[in-house]
Amino acid sequence: MTDHPLDLAGIGIGPFNLSLAAQLDAVADIDARFFDRAPAFDWHPGMMLPEVALQTSCLKDLVTAVNPTSPWSFMAYLVAQKRFYEFLNADFGAVPRQEFARYLAWVAARLPSLRFGTAIHEVRFAADGFRLRGDGGTVRARTIAVGVGLQPNLPAFAGKLDPRDHVHSAQAASCLDRTAGRRVAVIGGGQSGAEIVLTLLNRSRDAPASVDWISRRPNFQPIDATPFTNELFTPGYVERFHALPEARRRSTVAHQKLAGDGISPATLQALYQRLYTVRHLAGHASDAPVAARLMPHREVMDVERAGGSYRLLMRNGFDGRIDVVQADIVILATGYRFALPPCLDPLRDRLRLDATGRPQIGPDFAAAWDGPARNRVFVLNGGLISHGIAEPQLSLMAWRSAVIVNAVAGRAVFETDLPPSPITWSSAECGRPAHDGGGRLDAAESLSPFEMV
Repeated sequence: MTDHPLDLAGIGIGPFNLSLAAQLDAVADIDARFFDRAPAFDWHPGMMLPEVALQTSCLKDLVTAVNPTSPWSFMAYLVAQKRFYEFLNADFGAVPRQEFARYLAWVAARLPSLRFGTAIHEVRFAADGFRLRGDGGTVRARTIAVGVGLQPNLPAFAGKLDPRDHVHSAQAASCLDRTAGRRVAVIGGGQSGAEIVLTLLNRSRDAPASVDWISRRPNFQPIDATPFTNELFTPGYVERFHALPEARRRSTVAHQKLAGDGISPATLQALYQRLYTVRHLAGHASDAPVAARLMPHREVMDVERAGGSYRLLMRNGFDGRIDVVQADIVILATGYRFALPPCLDPLRDRLRLDATGRPQIGPDFAAAWDGPARNRVFVLNGGLISHGIAEPQLSLMAWRSAVIVNAVAGRAVFETDLPPSPITWSSAECGRPAHDGGGRLDAAESLSPFEMV
């Protein structure tokens, strides 16, 4: 692949490593290559349902947050496509996901450092750096950036479902034609589940017979995208979050779920309006009613085969009883989990892992390991516990890429320091020592800002 060592080799080309490649394109003295087994860039094709939209600003693209003059910004893409003014005039409340996917693919088709159709099978370390064995030979690199994405999170009962009768939300678009006239259960109360249910309810002549939407959450809850909550998606907060003890970070992430995994208000409104139409106004051939039930506060405990269909046994968290749903097809909008790719197996025992099995990731997104400090293993989309709920999101990918570029270069290629946040997060910012537990706190000091009434 190359006859000389690279400064950085990227494994996987999703949005995060694509962002890193786009930022590195502006740095002439860093030699980087990125490898992916796929023949071309294709962002979540299985979730490109009708009218789906981003939950973040298009300004939080691959590069703009730290490099706004880059030719790889979303604005540059619109200008290149000659639809800058039409996009502004359309005044989207949220950018269509198809548009952002086309932007990402446009960048991926033009960056010279990307190598699609080139799988990396194994990564080993020798005295002078990493050896990546892949399609077409071996490449040497001083550092590597792992950006292979997350894996579908499948509940234990999924093993009892016939592969022809269930699908994870990552492939939801591929199963829609099989739902006509059948009973569909959608499990998962986040944005993906909501989008799938809305798509199913909007189908007409090939509509399902029924849709049951099941969620462990106590209701179908909106994403918290208010200004102070959005401070969680800023570099300053992430840096302070990273300094917390691991146990406190895990607890904090659990309490912030709706800041990154709630449902867009526009989707909730569209769903409620469609349910109104289905319940009260439908009846024409072009708008055939679909039997729909929304079932929050239910946890699916088990699945039983019942002839050619399934019985889903659920515990009802509202009244404590057991509920049963019959389904022919089950769509699992059950999220994703982190897993190290198999190509890193030779390095697995050298990485330091946290209590959740994720690599311990430093402020510069390099994993802690027992190798030389100059040879870093950067991990992208593996830092939910180390860097908080913003880390798996698009929101900070341009800033994170700049931090990694600076680490690889050994100098400040990009400016990543920002003025203090309007929110004082840590005691150290108050200009006095943090309380050590040995003295008395007055009432105001004893409560966090989120506990005050």
